Amino acid sequence: MTYAQRQHPYGPPQHYRPRRRPGRKILAVIAVFLLVLVGFLVYVDFSLKREDAIPTDGERPADGPGTNWLLVGSDSREGLDSERQAELGTGDTAGRRTDTMMLVHVPAAGGKPTMVSLPRDSYVSIPGQGKDKLNSAFAHGGSQLLVKTIEANTGLRVDHYAEVGLGGFADMTDAVGGVDLCVKEPMQDPKANLDLQPGCQTLTGPQALGYVRTRATARGDLDRVERQREFLSALSERASSPEVFLNPLRLFPLILNTSSTFLVNRDDHVWHLGGLAFAMNGIASGDGITTTVPFGGFGETDAGGSVVKWDKQKAQTLFEALASDSPVPPEVITTAESMGG
Repeated sequence: MTYAQRQHPYGPPQHYRPRRRPGRKILAVIAVFLLVLVGFLVYVDFSLKREDAIPTDGERPADGPGTNWLLVGSDSREGLDSERQAELGTGDTAGRRTDTMMLVHVPAAGGKPTMVSLPRDSYVSIPGQGKDKLNSAFAHGGSQLLVKTIEANTGLRVDHYAEVGLGGFADMTDAVGGVDLCVKEPMQDPKANLDLQPGCQTLTGPQALGYVRTRATARGDLDRVERQREFLSALSERASSPEVFLNPLRLFPLILNTSSTFLVNRDDHVWHLGGLAFAMNGIASGDGITTTVPFGGFGETDAGGSVVKWDKQKAQTLFEALASDSPVPPEVITTAESMGG
């Protein structure tokens, strides 16, 4: 027997090679992805603008089942340079005023979410101010007085608040590549930089903004709230489509534009907005209810301003159904057709 055989009776030693464990690599990739995702969500949440929009004292409605959002579209020009203002046809008026107001009720368990438009010219009681147009509540006392006014006139407790300025509407629309809307008749409004012909078409950000802002139609504000709900449904449908949701080049700009243009209540976070987006997508897909607060006619203020009056009995029925998380009776759902549109 040779020396080598005596030293290694079972053959020459084999070099040790550690086993490959692909599972570890997969876990590492997942961990990195989750860290990046969490970091991105923290960044988005940090980017949200916040203020104390919802009052925490005074008499407020009871906290009922489900969740109530107040969505406000303001005519704030904040962040828009002169070139962008000209493109959007916003003018250069300073400050914030309410241009759009909607209540979105998300049921506690199952059921259909409901989106209710509140015309800005609604003639309501404003705490400490007497009766006036709904949008004047914001002018008198900002978001807190607006929330108090809506709670006092609807009996619904507002849980979350979200406000977006004029540029936000346009930026979100452009981020998803435009929204598809069917225009029923020619629409021209130089004040809103709007010139649309009839037919189904994809609207750009500036066009979509003009579409939701214009009051140059027969019924003014009542027509406008219909278009605003139509636009939000179209935007939600587009944002949840595979072309956007599965395309990082569309999805991430949309999320970033949303976070940088939204103003929310102090306690609201990006995951709350995610729940709202899910409800809005349900409404857009037809699994929800959209309505204007029941309409009772037109009137005038003491100063001669035109106002919209609610049908008090039907409005009460609508808001009581939402407060109790009950199905909304069909007879109180107000559409363009039911208002003679």
